[in-house]
Amino acid sequence: MEDKSLQQGAVITFAAYLLWGIFPIYWKFLEHVPAGEVLAHRIVWSLIFMIFLVLVTGNWRELIETVHELKKDKKKTIAIITASIVISINWFLFIFSVQHGHVLQASLGYYINPLISILLAVFVLKEKTTKGQVLSFILAGIGVLYLTLSYGVFPWISLLLAITFGFYGLIKKTLHLHAMYGLTIETLVVAPIALLYLLFVPSEGSFTFSPLFTSDNLLLIGTGGVTAIPLLLFAAGAKRIPLAMVGFLQYVAPTIMFFLGVFLYNETFTVHHMITFALIWAALIIYMASIYRDAPRRKRRKA
Repeated sequence: MEDKSLQQGAVITFAAYLLWGIFPIYWKFLEHVPAGEVLAHRIVWSLIFMIFLVLVTGNWRELIETVHELKKDKKKTIAIITASIVISINWFLFIFSVQHGHVLQASLGYYINPLISILLAVFVLKEKTTKGQVLSFILAGIGVLYLTLSYGVFPWISLLLAITFGFYGLIKKTLHLHAMYGLTIETLVVAPIALLYLLFVPSEGSFTFSPLFTSDNLLLIGTGGVTAIPLLLFAAGAKRIPLAMVGFLQYVAPTIMFFLGVFLYNETFTVHHMITFALIWAALIIYMASIYRDAPRRKRRKA
């Protein structure tokens, strides 16, 4: 029974990362719509999708109770507001990068993300780090520095994507919110700003009420499901498998993005990019090896 749960968890988690990996294709269909407008629609339709899901699953009371608990604790209230803002910035950067032909930078960002998480764990949570993790971070830093100096382009999109998602993960780690309630509350927090944007900022006329079922309308409405479904799959799958397996599977998404950027969208990929990615990949191999090597030791400590 335990093996079956593990297999199911691995498949569900893989599906989540697979979706995250191929979704640049979805955002590319909306490249003619300004990134800010796409983000605003993504927030609003994600909230509508999540409220519908909460109602269908009969979890409305639990959501209300979660909101009340957050309101009683000022630190948690500030944390959820901060998480909402940080993930909105991350979403905007990702949409912007895909629309402007920077899928490779987005891929690099999500390769770097675990290494940013190491830094946050050490300096914020005061967790101990291994020699392998330190070496992996140094290699990744060399890779980013090399690309900046040799190619003359600072990968700001990559680093901002990694930093914002890293901070988002850190905040969520301290909040311990159910994925369904967390995403609902986060989108609820920023939805008023998104609605104001859609009402008062001149748009390209991409969303129309008459006719309603245009291709642009359906794509914008679909951003709610595109946002929520992989997150919920991840939440359902990740709790059934070891953390080390989650760590391994998380590289499915940026690897798919990497191939999309190079082979589907023909983005510039030079020797400098290859050296940078090689350093990042080496860093991640060392990072994953340190996780697997230390896993038995952590189990013995718990026992």
